[in-house]
Amino acid sequence: MTDRPPVLASPPDLLREPLHLGSLPLPSRFFLAPMAGYTSLAFRLAVRALGGLGLVTTDLVNARAILERRPRSFELAETCPEDRPMSIQIYGHVIEEMRQAARWAVDNGATSVDINMGCPVNKVVKSGGGSALMCQATAATALVAAVVDSVNVPVTVKMRLGWDDQNLSAPALARSFEQVGTAGVIIHGRTREQGFKGGVNRDGIRAVVEAVDKMPVIGNGDIRTLADAAGMFAETGCAAISIGRGALSNPFIYRQLACWAATGDPGPEPTFEERIDVMVAHFHGLLDRRGERTACLQFRKLIKWYSHAIRPAKVLSHRLINLASAKLFDETVELIRAEGPTSPLPGHFEPRVPVPSGPIDKW
Repeated sequence: MTDRPPVLASPPDLLREPLHLGSLPLPSRFFLAPMAGYTSLAFRLAVRALGGLGLVTTDLVNARAILERRPRSFELAETCPEDRPMSIQIYGHVIEEMRQAARWAVDNGATSVDINMGCPVNKVVKSGGGSALMCQATAATALVAAVVDSVNVPVTVKMRLGWDDQNLSAPALARSFEQVGTAGVIIHGRTREQGFKGGVNRDGIRAVVEAVDKMPVIGNGDIRTLADAAGMFAETGCAAISIGRGALSNPFIYRQLACWAATGDPGPEPTFEERIDVMVAHFHGLLDRRGERTACLQFRKLIKWYSHAIRPAKVLSHRLINLASAKLFDETVELIRAEGPTSPLPGHFEPRVPVPSGPIDKW
């Protein structure tokens, strides 16, 4: 049995009001953040089925790679009619490449386009994309304006607070982006120098909220629990939140947040069977789209997250860590169902799962 979530503060009235990104209506103010290697179409659909999700964003995709028609880029941007509303995230620094990539995204199902100015990893920054653009306000604004003018869907920008604590450029950039027609900005409350270290600066996110006129600002970073989500709204005044690791740990967080927003109570924690069911949906979604070998390889790195949530016996968890076939997956899942959890199910984020430790680490 699982415990109920802790009692939360009353939800802000804002959560009961409709939210639009430009002309795009969203079903909730709770978004799934892009995480390289994790937010596949299979995962997005599995989470959507649980309810409460407002918007999803794909892994970041190199604009030039799209134009060069590299198969891996098409996989990262994969979507389907059930995956709506959704945003395809692109990165780069060459305006014409970004314009063409944005058009391609819309032609291939995106209901919005997100420009990445937040990624801190070297391979993105050294090409002039990601966080590097935050150091070039004029060039960044020109690029965003060009993408906005090139498509007929909302364009958003995902960025950090700045390059370092001495260069917190996000408020000024957000003002400039709003003036050229950006529909919203998603702010990760760390600097590029921090990478993924240290805590999120919610005061910094609030400064961005206060810097713009009407454009929605979406808070991101360290939203691992329902209480974290409530705190992000209360302390920053943001219009919505974008959740990454917290969604990997607890895919049901959107359902719980939607219930909290509507009733003031997040409802019960997901059951053991529900937790297994979402894992099965996730794996079989990969299997259907990537084939057995790739699905097994990609799923191996996800087992730590699911094992923390369902507490299987170690021998069964190890079978999944070394997963080699769909048959082995299905057989192991049936054994896990039959044996049940080996310890009480967690109702909170598990901090033991490793995360990137610095700006050059791959997520």
